Amino acid sequence: MRRLGSVQKKIPCVFLTEVREEQSRKRECQQFQVVATDNVNPVALESNVDCALATEKLDGTCCYVTIYEGQPYLWARLDRKPNKQAVKRFKKYQHSHKSCKGFTWNVEEDFKTVPESWIPAHGVKRHNGRPLPDEHGHIPGWVPVEKDNRQYSWHSSVVDYDAGVALVLRPHAESEDMLEIATVSLADLLEQTLELIGTNVNGNPYGMGSKKHPVHVLVSHGSVRIRNPTPVDFQQLSSWFQESPEGRVEGIVWHCNDGTLVKVHRHHLGLRWPDGETSLGTRPVVINVDGTVDEYDTDSKDPFTSFSRLNGRRFSRLHDARFDP
Repeated sequence: MRRLGSVQKKIPCVFLTEVREEQSRKRECQQFQVVATDNVNPVALESNVDCALATEKLDGTCCYVTIYEGQPYLWARLDRKPNKQAVKRFKKYQHSHKSCKGFTWNVEEDFKTVPESWIPAHGVKRHNGRPLPDEHGHIPGWVPVEKDNRQYSWHSSVVDYDAGVALVLRPHAESEDMLEIATVSLADLLEQTLELIGTNVNGNPYGMGSKKHPVHVLVSHGSVRIRNPTPVDFQQLSSWFQESPEGRVEGIVWHCNDGTLVKVHRHHLGLRWPDGETSLGTRPVVINVDGTVDEYDTDSKDPFTSFSRLNGRRFSRLHDARFDP
């Protein structure tokens, strides 16, 4: 199986987009909406999107596994953003020029500080060795998830650095419909990007866990395939999202053979998300978390221990896999 592209920066829409001055369906504070047109993005056409692998776009937060202090570590997404003064200058330029093209950032003075351990994402352009912002004024990057950092407590709940493993949701090897939650070596996830999903991430669209007993897992990007993808056509995709059981997803990411990634989000098509039960949340799942049981306190509420108690259990739906007594 070929290695799928990692998500290191924002993925362009498979269709050309336009901005409409109306309330965003995705962000309450945003007074404009980015919508897709009927025209396929030339980037997608050049990369032969019709032959690409269609995968589910997951609604979580992006993560990355790479080396930190000599061992495989989970890293959280942290974009370096401009300070208030720079944002005002940027918006003023946008308003007067009706575009952000030609705006010049002062990389040394315009951006908020980030932790010393922060690294820029792959593909970020540089000038004189310094990473440059994208068209939105952000510098995509990563920060290591350390156990004592409460800001990333849900990230740290899915990794055990002593054992060198992570809690991963993935398709079951022996059944196309079945999912499994398993412990996976962090070394096997090196240089992959993944999505953290669960109880306390983005409003929990997949209905995982509960407030008292939260459940979080990592999902490798590109691992959840769209089994019967529809052609890249605005009307056909719109119908698929609304009428197909498989279409109860946030969006689609196409992995092209040349490494290019393109996507479509339901909001691009004027559709709601979430909208009732999700395709992922209603798929059956089996728990395969063993081998580390003896290493944990049996009275612990650690997620690895909790999942190990459910080892071998099968649930008819993902959102039924809970720790509740």
